[in-house]
Amino acid sequence: MPTKLRRVVTINDDQGKAVVSCDSIVESQPGRSGGSVHVCNIWMSDGSPPTLNGADALDSPIPMLPVPRGATFRMMEIGAGTAPHMHRTETLDYIIVIEGELDMFLDDGAKVHMKEGDIMIQRGTLHGWANPGDKPCRFATVIIDGGGRLFEA
Repeated sequence: MPTKLRRVVTINDDQGKAVVSCDSIVESQPGRSGGSVHVCNIWMSDGSPPTLNGADALDSPIPMLPVPRGATFRMMEIGAGTAPHMHRTETLDYIIVIEGELDMFLDDGAKVHMKEGDIMIQRGTLHGWANPGDKPCRFATVIIDGGGRLFEA
């Protein structure tokens, strides 16, 4: 189930001209659930506001959760028949299902079924992802640090 993705990054050169700074293949790595989940880190910002020039974010290891005031962009793939792993993060997550199907379980017993093209905004809730389908599910996610404000209005 390992995935290879093409990643293109642009930057402004010393004269302020837009150029491609990176055009490469990024490979996914097994997630914490072992071989049934793969994670392909694409980018991270290390604070607010994000840096628009400078080093490539993949020049350093990308942590599982964003740094304070930061964000992480990754592609995930969950194998067919994978059961949910319930967890909570103090993050705002934008999820877009690219291919396959995905179920999200909440601690109140709710289950939300998602298919290709569906989008979810996940706001620091206790949740778990499962793949009820017979093929892998690939989804993109942008994870933004919530600043430890989980239960503030």
